[in-house]
Amino acid sequence: MKIFIVAVGQHVPDWAQTAYDDYAKRFPPELKVELKAVKTEPRGSKTVETLYAAERKRIEAAIPRGTRIVVLDERGTNLTTKALAQRVKGWQLEGDDVALIIGGPDGLDPEFKAAAHERIRLSDMTLPHAMVRVLLIEQLYRAWSVNAGHPYHRE
Repeated sequence: MKIFIVAVGQHVPDWAQTAYDDYAKRFPPELKVELKAVKTEPRGSKTVETLYAAERKRIEAAIPRGTRIVVLDERGTNLTTKALAQRVKGWQLEGDDVALIIGGPDGLDPEFKAAAHERIRLSDMTLPHAMVRVLLIEQLYRAWSVNAGHPYHRE
């Protein structure tokens, strides 16, 4: 199974990239995680609908056909770590590759969110995009560790 983290925005601080890379290298061969950063549409005087459309086109181009789409959304399902672990296990059993989508500064196109297979949220708080990448990959690693009986996750 492959998990794609599709994130709008190409530039993150060095500390965030270092943290992301540290977790990314920990995954076992049977669960690969790949980051696909897509360009943020320049803001200027464009309407939010124009921004959504441009970023949606880039996001969709980054997602392989047949991939389960899960968007990160502030109104998505709130999951515990164990619930996320069960989701990951289910995706693995179904043989689905999964794309987890992190929107840009204005979020994601509402129609794209509505068409996604699932919507989840990481926090009730607003987080910087660089932090979301780190938090997401850490929680995916933690979910894998729960499923593998690995000691990384302790209660």
